[in-house]
This record gives sequence, C-alpha cells and structure tokens, in this order.
Amino acid sequence: MASAKDDLVYEEKDHSFNLDVERSRSRDFLFVTSRSHTTSEVRFFAASDPFANLTVVTPRTPGHEYYVDHRGGLLYIRTNSVGRNFGLATTPVGAPRKENWKIVLPHRENAMLAKIDLFANHLVRYEREGGLPTLVIDDLRSGQSRKLEYPEADYQVSPGVNHEWDPPAYRIQYQSFVTPPSTYDVGLANGEWNLVKRQPVPNYDASKYQVERIFATAKDGVRVPIALVHKKGVPRDGKAPAPVFLYGYGSYGFALPDFFDSNRFSLIDRGITFAVAHIRGGGEMGKKWHDDGRMMNKRNTFTDFIAAAEHLVGQGYTAKEHLAIGGGSAGGLLMGAVVNLRPDLFHAVIAAVPFVDVINTMLDETLPLTVPEFEEWGNPKKPDEYRYLKTYSPYDNVSAKAYPAMLVKSSYNDSQVMYWEPAKWVAKLRATRTDTNPLLFKINMDPAGHGGRSGRYDRLHETAYDYAFLVWQLTGGSPSDRLTAGLRVTG
Repeated sequence: MASAKDDLVYEEKDHSFNLDVERSRSRDFLFVTSRSHTTSEVRFFAASDPFANLTVVTPRTPGHEYYVDHRGGLLYIRTNSVGRNFGLATTPVGAPRKENWKIVLPHRENAMLAKIDLFANHLVRYEREGGLPTLVIDDLRSGQSRKLEYPEADYQVSPGVNHEWDPPAYRIQYQSFVTPPSTYDVGLANGEWNLVKRQPVPNYDASKYQVERIFATAKDGVRVPIALVHKKGVPRDGKAPAPVFLYGYGSYGFALPDFFDSNRFSLIDRGITFAVAHIRGGGEMGKKWHDDGRMMNKRNTFTDFIAAAEHLVGQGYTAKEHLAIGGGSAGGLLMGAVVNLRPDLFHAVIAAVPFVDVINTMLDETLPLTVPEFEEWGNPKKPDEYRYLKTYSPYDNVSAKAYPAMLVKSSYNDSQVMYWEPAKWVAKLRATRTDTNPLLFKINMDPAGHGGRSGRYDRLHETAYDYAFLVWQLTGGSPSDRLTAGLRVTG
C-alpha cells in the first residue's frame, strides 16, 4: 500500500509500452525499461542513491530495441540498431548515449542474440541458431569463447537461476521431448556439465521413443522446422500411416520450446506421434522469422503450418484422415485460419482459448491487450491493415463447407481472449458448415483463466479431456469407449 511519503519515480504514459524494473547482477544499478513489441527505452540510476535522477541511456526511436546490463565501468547493450538479430555494444557508464556505443559483437544473419548474462569475469550469451537455442560462454579476461554442445539433435536449453556475481559455474535448464527437465551447472572455466537435479518420472523408459527433426518447404521455398516424437517402430510406409497430433503457435516472436511432458506419453504409447511445427511468426529462426509472420506478413504463419501438415502426409508419417492439429490463444487463431483455408487436410482440431474474432477485438481499445498489439496484428482502423486482417480473421472467413471434427475450449473469466470470441465462432460454424462432424464447445464456468483451471488435478483433468477427444478421433471407436483410455495421464 502506498504511503504519503512515496514519490513517483517514473510513469510510462504510452499504453503500447510495458514497464520493467530490475537490478544489475553487479548490484550497482537499477534499470527501468519501457518496451513495446518493437521499441524500448532504458533509464538507470545508482542502487546506492534511491533519490538520484533517472538517466536515459538513449531516447526511444520507433523500431529500436535495446536492453542494458552493467559490469565495471561499462554498460553492455544488446541492440538491434546493428541488425534485426541484435548485436552487442558497450559504452562508459558516464556516457551512455548511442553515439558513444562501441560494437563488440556485430549482427549475424544466422544467429539471434536473445539474452545476455554478465558476471565478474564472464559473459554468457543465450542465442538461437538454426532454429535451436544455444549458450555461449565468453571469458572477458582471455577473450576466448565456448559454445555449449548438446547430446540430442532436438532439445530445449535456457538459462537457469544465476544470482551470484562471481560463480564457478553457470546454471542451465535442459530438456527434450524424451529427456525430463534437468538442471546442470556448467563450469565457466572448463565447460563441463554437472547434473544437479532431474525431474523423476516413475516407470518411464526413454529408450522406447524416437525424436526426429525434419523440415517442410513452404510455398515460397522457406524451410520450416518440424520436431516429432513417437514410439520406435511406428510405421512410416504410407500403407498403414500412424496418427499424428501436430501443434503450432507462430506469434509474438515466441520460440515454441520442444519440452518434455510426461502426459504426452499417454498418446504416444497408443501409437500417436506428437509434432510441433516451428512456423513463421515465432522466434525460432531469429527476428526475421517473426517479422515474416506478423502484420502484413501474417498469412505466412498459416501457409507454413499447412506446408508442415502436407509434408507429414507426403512423407508417410500420417494421412489426412489420421491427422489432428492443435493450438491455443494465438495458436487458436492459427487453428481457425488453417481450417478455413484447408479443411480437407485435417481430421480433428483442438482450439484452446482461440483468438478468432480478430477485427472486432482489435477495434476495442478498452481491452487490455489491444493497443500494445497493434504492432503484432495491425490496427483495423487503418484501411490497408483492416483489409489484410479481413483476409484471415477466422470468424470473418467461415463459409459453407465441410469442417473437421473440432473441440473448442474457453473460460468465462479469461481476461486475454474473452469467452464471446470462441462462442461467436462456434455459433457461426454451426449455422454455416455443411458437415455433421462433432463440434464441441467446452467453457469453464468455474474460476479459470487464459490457461484453464489452475488446480493441480483440474489441470490433469483438462488434459485428459483433450486426450480423450484425440484418441476418439484418431483411433476410432465411440466416445464412451475411448474416454476411459484417454483419461490415463501421468501426474
């Protein structure tokens, strides 16, 4: 609770910007970062003087993103002023303006500098290269660099919790489709990995499963990564295609991680392959990957996903009648767009809290996400952007044709995608479609939000419901026959 003695230090008045406050690991400075989806501005002051005036590192300019850390007498600045995939600059603490920046790591077309961690003697770079995350340790005394190597062809790695200023090791989090979440300490001096903890998974045998990383070719020739996990020995000869559940997102520059989920093996053990399409609009291949799937390039997200599905069918991984797809939120928009474009390609769909009434939502500036997301989707009050949004908004493109079987999920208390969006969409589908396939609308009326119900077992029940739908649709049988099978998920 504020008191009469509290002073306003800084207020961000532009509703398209969020405000973050953090202290440098050196403990010397506090950084106040204003950021939108495309622009940022950083202010700082000495942690020892809470009454000091905030110093602007460099004033905001549209499209310039930069983020700041501190070591010694220098500020280290991750900036996209040198290129879309960011580079690294330094500048004296007393001369922070852009004209004083010295580039120490240039922009690279094939690698995205996503984050830096500064320590007394080391700098750790979190990067994305070839669609996968990686970590690079720079020794600031010797100038030598070491890129970490990984035991699997497809994986997820990220920085762990690293509070110490001069630690002997850097903590990371590592996992994959078949490797449970694992915490390692990586020696800063020698790069050796030391396992600290691994999530226990009772009765789990990783040797039973196979992970693959393949590429589909989009309509414009771009290679789209697909990650898959399935039981060893699953047929791929086209004569007896296995069922596949293909998941996607492709928005906000978010790189969808290929993470471990013990619940998935309830599907995989029944012969269903789980796959993720790393489509444009996400951040898997750097900032350009995001740029090529947002605003007036958004349709690439949908055609990339269709290309991934066509590749899985064409290469014998599955057949149309055995292919289910899924996505949530912006991934739910993806589901709505692709079933309008290619309803014949998919047998079943799960759309969770789907953002499907794009134009009406983006016209309502009273909703919390609308104004900041003009830079992601566009502003329908601008004629060109309205016309482009109209070409793919799922609700506006429902037409009289046969759609796949669909499960649409929402929550009455969702503050990000309001319940009326999927409700309107389902109503229009029911009134317009020409098929008789199942079209289920499940809405959480009890307390639940954008991520569904929050209780530990409630979450498992929701997963079981989804899996029951998938098993019913992908392996045949009646809903009652498959419900019990689908409910067996691990905790």
